[in-house]
Amino acid sequence: MADPSALPPAATPMMAQYLALKAQAGDCLLFYRMGDFFELFFDDARRASAVLDIALTSRGEHDGQPVPMCGVPVHAAESYLARLIRAGCRVAIAEQVESPEAARQRGGSKALVRRDIVRFVTAGTLTEEALLEPRRANLLVAFCEVRGTCGLAACDISTGRMELEECAPAESAAALARLGASELVVPEGWADAPPGAIPRPRGDFASEAGEARLKAIHGVAALDGFGETGRAMLAAAGGLIAYLDHAGRGALPLLLPPVVRRPAELLAMDAATRASLEITQAQTGSRAGSLLAAIDRCATGAGARLLAEDLSAPLARGPAIDARLNLVHWFHADPLLRADLRAALRALPDIGRALGRLVAGRGSPRDLGQLRDGLLGAARIRDLLAPRPDRPALLAALLPDLAGHGALTDLLARALVPAPPTERAQGGFIAAGYDAALDSLRAVSGDARRAIAAMEARHREETGIAALKIRHNGVLGYFIEVPARHADRLMAPDSGFLHRQTMANAVRFTSLALHEEAERIAGAGRHAVVAEEAHFEALVGEVAAVRDRIAATAAALARIDVAAGQAERAAEGGWVRPQLVEEPCLAIEDGRHPVVEDSLARSGGRFVANSCHLSPQDRLWLVGGPNMGGKSTFLRANALTVLLAHAGGFVPAASARIGLVDRLFSRVGAADDLARGRSTFMVEMVETAAILAQATDRSFVILDEIGRGTSTYDGLALAWAVAEAIHDTNRSRCLFATHYHELARLAERCEALSLHHVRAREWKGDLVLLHEVAKGAADRSYGLAVARLAGVPPPVIARAGAVLARLEEGRAETGGLAAGLGDLPLFAAMAAAPKPAADPLRDRLAALDLDALSPREALDLLYDFRRLALETGDG
Repeated sequence: MADPSALPPAATPMMAQYLALKAQAGDCLLFYRMGDFFELFFDDARRASAVLDIALTSRGEHDGQPVPMCGVPVHAAESYLARLIRAGCRVAIAEQVESPEAARQRGGSKALVRRDIVRFVTAGTLTEEALLEPRRANLLVAFCEVRGTCGLAACDISTGRMELEECAPAESAAALARLGASELVVPEGWADAPPGAIPRPRGDFASEAGEARLKAIHGVAALDGFGETGRAMLAAAGGLIAYLDHAGRGALPLLLPPVVRRPAELLAMDAATRASLEITQAQTGSRAGSLLAAIDRCATGAGARLLAEDLSAPLARGPAIDARLNLVHWFHADPLLRADLRAALRALPDIGRALGRLVAGRGSPRDLGQLRDGLLGAARIRDLLAPRPDRPALLAALLPDLAGHGALTDLLARALVPAPPTERAQGGFIAAGYDAALDSLRAVSGDARRAIAAMEARHREETGIAALKIRHNGVLGYFIEVPARHADRLMAPDSGFLHRQTMANAVRFTSLALHEEAERIAGAGRHAVVAEEAHFEALVGEVAAVRDRIAATAAALARIDVAAGQAERAAEGGWVRPQLVEEPCLAIEDGRHPVVEDSLARSGGRFVANSCHLSPQDRLWLVGGPNMGGKSTFLRANALTVLLAHAGGFVPAASARIGLVDRLFSRVGAADDLARGRSTFMVEMVETAAILAQATDRSFVILDEIGRGTSTYDGLALAWAVAEAIHDTNRSRCLFATHYHELARLAERCEALSLHHVRAREWKGDLVLLHEVAKGAADRSYGLAVARLAGVPPPVIARAGAVLARLEEGRAETGGLAAGLGDLPLFAAMAAAPKPAADPLRDRLAALDLDALSPREALDLLYDFRRLALETGDG
């Protein structure tokens, strides 16, 4: 909340009103409604003008200084809001809450129209189409900690979907990375709050209040029907609902019954793994170049959003994965059905988001029309799929949700015109024949042209002025206009005409008959608009009464779209259904990287497929070879295959047999984290530490170039120790790429480790990269050849060659970097070695603050130390 004392003093009632509203807006930009514009003042104007690239002007003075000011037109406000939200701003909308007429009746001719903040527009509270990306979910997340357990509540208010979950504090970063919140709210004063989170009053995060709010919203006496809810997740739900209540100024958006997530049901991935694998966005931050972009063939925006969720939160349980795979396989096996289905899906509007806008009070007649068309389309899709034999269990469970809206669609079909408008202020969206009284009012307005034309003819005949015309504008309404040379005839007191306005070449009048006809027409128009508004509210009420069923239909359509899109992508690329098993194996024949293959196909290139076979007896592959040879691509390709399989989709391979994975780790590539003061090597070590601490014998790990960011000896030592730990302690399935040829000696001591390399050859002085993975250790790294390919000057290459020859001579003489490593005890033996015995005398000395000791205390300590020394010697 802004400090009112820091704001300029109010010199006018309008500025006093503005400053009071700005104090409520806090650090949000205040859009202050003035006529047809939203105006911004002071620092808000400076910030907004810079972001929006609009003119910064001034209005009046405060303390002898001009007041900075800028504005945006109300009719185009959404486009400006979208740019401000993308720039990280939050906006408070202050609207006029009474008409000028009501203000004059209240306080006289100079009374200021009342204004109030009607809504806070923030990144996580958007519902408008213009402010949202159709194929991307928009999550608001509340996050808190209760007695050592973290609670998360996430909601996409554009569709009403809400999720609750709990996790250990150590797992919270991975959970937040999975959700990818547009906006995060936390209790104020929380020292461990993630960066960029918005602090809210701690009292909002009370589990009792959260439980009560959920019960009230969903009209239930207990939450048992939603699953087992813990205190932490209820506290987060309380914080989420309180923030939505604040943002909507007391009006809550659509909130569907919450879904309780259990971390054990999902394949765990930390933030580093998500970034490394570029699952939903590439390293550039865009969707293009990501796994999602490469496989998304969904026909609807809702399907694309659900596909992104599937990839962000892959399943970990075999039966749930198989249910999705069965549906994809069913669509894959019937191309004609798939084509018909996808054509029907493409014609559907986004009924989930239309429902969200209507329930939130931000809907339009067009949203009602979208619901009508979408629900009718859902029924047609059900009729297409229901008669088919051998339907998978998941489809059988989804089909009932596509029907049951007959009464509502009949009502909307009768009530609405075929293409309702986006604005309802002017009416025109209720169909003829739905309301006889409304039809009569419209008839009056429709007959206006004929009535006015008849009056115009009558006045011409009565006055003898052939040039007399009846016109209309927004200021005078209807008026009679004659050329100036004929005006005297109508100026006479007994003419029956009243002078209204004199123009350069014409004079305007009115008459009692025209005034009465204008009032009749205007009154009918006003009453018609009021009647249509009442019908709109009634129709929205009918929709809100069955919102859970409509949301279930939207969710079912999205799931069907994802499965059909996955089948389409598999048919395009020759992908196969993976086999998920319980044993810890990974058998992928001719696997490909979906993103790289897609990129090569667009440029006419061909991807070289490679196989990977991991088992309990051969669970760690050490992969060597030159830079640009394809090591990192091979590692990522296998990780993405595991991820796609667990998400319930087909995979880019000739065949795939995959043991279920509990955690997926990718430590491939690293960069400085300057904001947190971490070097590239530090980031690499933090990520490696997380893997060693969390990976299990059911995990899949890919590691690339461990130890490259430090000295050669340090790097080799770390890479050696990490490889041993993964093999002996974690026992995970692992692909480990390295340039340290000395690590090949690990194969002599690690029974489940094998050596592999990416093939390359030199031909007539040029390096030929074959991108094939073969058995055996790499013989060379070809670093100088790669440098030559990169354009390093020939003198530098020649000098590097001379230095390399000298270094290799020295290695031959001394035995190389790995000399003596064969005498090391095994990693497991070192880990189990007993720790040195405790030394109480040394511990006491180390803990002393010598400067704080008095002479007496020093003497007493000497006696104690002598006693300890004697006791230790006796032992």
